[in-house]
Amino acid sequence: MPNRTLLVAAFIVTLGGCATATPPPSIAPISPVANEAAPPTSPTLKRKIAIGRVSNETNYGRSLLYDNSNDPLGKQVSDMLAAKLVESQHFLVFERPDIDKIQAEQALTNQENQLVGVDALILGSLTEFGRRTTGERGFLSSTKAQTAYAKVELRLVDVKTGHVFFATSGSAEATLESESVMGFGSRAEYDATLNDKAINAALSEVMSGLIGKLMDRPWETYILDIQDDAVFISGGKSQGINPGQELVVKTQGKAVKSPQTGFVISLPGTEIARIRVASTFGDNETNEGSVATVLSGSIQGQDIAKLIITAE
Repeated sequence: MPNRTLLVAAFIVTLGGCATATPPPSIAPISPVANEAAPPTSPTLKRKIAIGRVSNETNYGRSLLYDNSNDPLGKQVSDMLAAKLVESQHFLVFERPDIDKIQAEQALTNQENQLVGVDALILGSLTEFGRRTTGERGFLSSTKAQTAYAKVELRLVDVKTGHVFFATSGSAEATLESESVMGFGSRAEYDATLNDKAINAALSEVMSGLIGKLMDRPWETYILDIQDDAVFISGGKSQGINPGQELVVKTQGKAVKSPQTGFVISLPGTEIARIRVASTFGDNETNEGSVATVLSGSIQGQDIAKLIITAE
């Protein structure tokens, strides 16, 4: 009898030693996420973007007092998206949701309003969001998993025409697991941060699509000024422009309205010169530029406002 008691005690101790601690929350994107902070390796046009509206269209977080101006989850998604756009180093991000606060500060300090127009407006919503708890209970052990799921859908709108030229969506899950044996081990309480992790991962997946669309757009820039033999152009180091690069100067093609679509189409321009970058200047993406010299052709006598510069 004493031997049997000792065996049972040893068995319980062994099972207790098998209890596992709670692992950190795991995030499971639906598809691979691109490296958001990778610096440009070739001239990259930074599209000027503003977030117009990203709302919560799910039932989560709603109440009888809910309205469009009282949307904390939608505002959270907007703020997280804005942070990712800035961190990606592929966009110039401008404030729109809290523009009234900026204008109030300008009026308070008598500053001139120098707001810059954007190329595209981001609109979208959190279309799916939910949580579930799953688990298994055995004779001596039990497991529990908390999972949060989020899906966001965004679209890019041309502010000049109102045309939606790109739409994308991203979804992801974040999971927290716990396990216990004979009552020993971890016991995970409700973790509200799983919501944030799922939304963050879903937005990361959306970023790969936004950046991919940006890469599809040909890079081009403009001449700022010509002084003697120096050609000053817009764009510098943060756009991937480096000394020694050769660029093409073209005339802007004639703009004509298409009877078929109603959109204005620019006809192909004509190459008139090639230039080589000698140096760059400026300390951030808003004031950077480059200095170049003419290798072939001529810019003399041209209206620089009607010229564009391309990588090839």
